[in-house]
Amino acid sequence: MTTAPTRPGDQQAVASPEFTAPAVPYAGGDPYADYRAPAGGFPFQHLPDLADAGLGGTVVAASDEFFAERERLLRPGRAEFDPDLFGPKGKTMDGWETRRRRGSSATAPHPEPGEGDTALIRLGTPGVVRGVVVDTAHFRGNNPQSISVEGAQLPGAPGPEELGDPATVWTTLVPRTPVTGHAANGFAVSTPHRFTHLRLTQYPDGGVARLRVHGEVLPEPAWLTALGTFDVLAQEHGGRVLDASDRFFSSPANTLRPGRPSGMADCWETRRRRDEGHDWIDYALAGEAQVRAIELDTGELRGNAAGWVALHGTDSPAESGSCEWRTLLPRTPLQPDTVHRFLLPEPVGPLVRVRLDIFPDGGVGRLRLHGSLTEQGAADLTARYREAAG
Repeated sequence: MTTAPTRPGDQQAVASPEFTAPAVPYAGGDPYADYRAPAGGFPFQHLPDLADAGLGGTVVAASDEFFAERERLLRPGRAEFDPDLFGPKGKTMDGWETRRRRGSSATAPHPEPGEGDTALIRLGTPGVVRGVVVDTAHFRGNNPQSISVEGAQLPGAPGPEELGDPATVWTTLVPRTPVTGHAANGFAVSTPHRFTHLRLTQYPDGGVARLRVHGEVLPEPAWLTALGTFDVLAQEHGGRVLDASDRFFSSPANTLRPGRPSGMADCWETRRRRDEGHDWIDYALAGEAQVRAIELDTGELRGNAAGWVALHGTDSPAESGSCEWRTLLPRTPLQPDTVHRFLLPEPVGPLVRVRLDIFPDGGVGRLRLHGSLTEQGAADLTARYREAAG
């Protein structure tokens, strides 16, 4: 286990809910039938996954990965289980699994109390962590006894040597806490600092299927200033979904992801409406901004793309209650599986929110709003960054 300076989080992480009963052996059938997770999810799971591999998250290093590779920790989607799949090292598991630790001798066969295996994670989008899910799906008798999670903030792209440097300061986000197998072990985090890397430790050994790190994206202001014009709605820059009319087939947050959609599941698709209404998404921009161009992609949506779209913006935050919406794009027809680009006659702003309306229903793959932060927006982001830098 890496030794380095640590500082406690400002507030202890809270497990919610806690599954205390041990998992039972797999008895056949649907392996998720006895999986333990809160029915409504965790209260922080609406926030972006800062460790999302699609946004650049990766497991930089691990102390041991004898049975299952560390890269599986951040894979999209839930872990899979094939009861008949074995390899030369034993059962093949969809997660990160280490070998069994042993003591120093026959008279001391058990590992020391503080021993554990670590994984070093680079967040895809640095930010303030609000909750962590340590998912032990399918690890029933080989899950860790307990885990801890720490965070660090480092410039650039440090490697394992720099992260393992004894001078690196790690902040405790989740203190060493018991976890159970085949369950979603969730922890709310209140530490207000910005982090670029995490250190997951499992005690004394075992397997974790997935790690999800939910929080608020906080980009580096100097980088956005250097870019000048950028996508002020992108998740990697701090844009986020505030609300949506429908999440039946897929998440509206998919519209903020980088790149073109990889499939329909990587888009926002609503159920078929049988009334006279329409569907919509309410977004918060990365900060107060002016918008110069709109890009809307219906990629991979061929028979279920939205028929028409409209876009409006406001300078009123969601908590203000009432607001006056300004039209950025009037109701406009869409083509399936197409990138649509719209140049605005002049910059529109200042804006802090936009609302995408689709008529009557269907799907949208990506929404890009190319523009720049206003002077006030840049100042607000800089103040947030400095406050969270700790």
